[in-house]
Amino acid sequence: MRYLPHTHEEIASMLEAVGLNSLDDLYPTLPEDCRRERDPDLPEPLTEWELTDLANSLSATVAVPPATKVFLGAGSYEHYVPAAVPYLLSRSEFVTSYTPYQPEMSQGTLQAIYEYQTLVARLLGMEVANASLYDGASALAEALLMAVRIKKRNKVALSSVIHPLYRRVVQTYLEPTGLEIVELPYLENGRTDLSILDGIEGLAAVAVQSPNFFGCIEDLQAIGKTALEHEALFVTSFTEALAYGLLKAPGNQGADIVCGEGQSLGISRSFGGPGLGMFATRKAYMRSIPGRLAGQGVDVEGNRGFVLTLATREQHIRREKATSNICTNQSLCALAAAMYMAALGGTGMGELARLNRDKSEYLKGELAKAGFRIPFESPTFNEFVLECPPGFAETHERLLRKKIVAGLPLEPYYPELADHYLICVTETKTRDDLDDLVREMKA
Repeated sequence: MRYLPHTHEEIASMLEAVGLNSLDDLYPTLPEDCRRERDPDLPEPLTEWELTDLANSLSATVAVPPATKVFLGAGSYEHYVPAAVPYLLSRSEFVTSYTPYQPEMSQGTLQAIYEYQTLVARLLGMEVANASLYDGASALAEALLMAVRIKKRNKVALSSVIHPLYRRVVQTYLEPTGLEIVELPYLENGRTDLSILDGIEGLAAVAVQSPNFFGCIEDLQAIGKTALEHEALFVTSFTEALAYGLLKAPGNQGADIVCGEGQSLGISRSFGGPGLGMFATRKAYMRSIPGRLAGQGVDVEGNRGFVLTLATREQHIRREKATSNICTNQSLCALAAAMYMAALGGTGMGELARLNRDKSEYLKGELAKAGFRIPFESPTFNEFVLECPPGFAETHERLLRKKIVAGLPLEPYYPELADHYLICVTETKTRDDLDDLVREMKA
């Protein structure tokens, strides 16, 4: 009762008010096999010190940097974060959760959002960026729904080398609405195969990821041309935002909507969250964009000021006519990304991105010399697919015991890619780390 302070009498009174006999009667729609028939088997209570000791012992069993060398990417990337970012982010005026509907009370928050939007638009080569969404997966789903609204069509094409978990989120969003998803296979070079689109009509959007889940850089200009031929919007997704410190921005290659995950821009991985959904588009589609935007204007005295704009699209005002169910933004994470991009600047982003690419290419070359096969010949950024000898899973386990995580097995996501691993290298790995990985994998 410490955490659920209602007495049995109060619970009985509330049940009587709604015409029910027990708490179980509140959940008749839940399948029987999803209900717990007995109380959870919890251990005896611990003191604060005992609980701390238990937490420490559990944490020692988790493979995390720097004690463990982790060569995992696949949507979550290990990057150094400038010390200025967490320091500034910890200021009380930033960490306090507040929706800035009253501009006279929240000019600092609104300006921070505006600066973030500006930096995102420049990074992605687009005209308009929103104040952020929940994460990269929901941003992609919202982008496809936005395309459906604009084109008034019920079919979208989705590359099979978009992150598998992103595709599952898209299915969760789209399938209940009756929208059709056309899956585009991948070619021998690891890029998206567009030939299946021949003869398909009524597409609202063609969506790809670049660099894609295999790490391969897609030919965005060619894909954009194909989307245009089908009179569909071209949606470009990404999981590694840092790549566009080196690669040509999607907006400069014909993309109509660019969306993805911004975790690598100054946000620690934190065992999977929180993330940052980045979303940008062309000015022509601004009124269809999900989420909120901060705009710049002047007050009655002519002073520069900021205000939350286009809020009438949100659910608390428009209800079922809302643009989306996104009624908030990842403000603190967006602020971290803005601080990170501002701290590095354009030159710093370019140098860091090149360092990621160069280290990845070095490891790729050394593994090829050691007898491992690189199955996809397309250019990559900081991760790539490696084909290993049959039975490499045992070596992978052995390396785990030696505090090395040698990539992500792809077979659970792509059954045809048994003994294939997705390897990621960022600036956090030294040349000795890379050489040690090659030596241990050969052993």
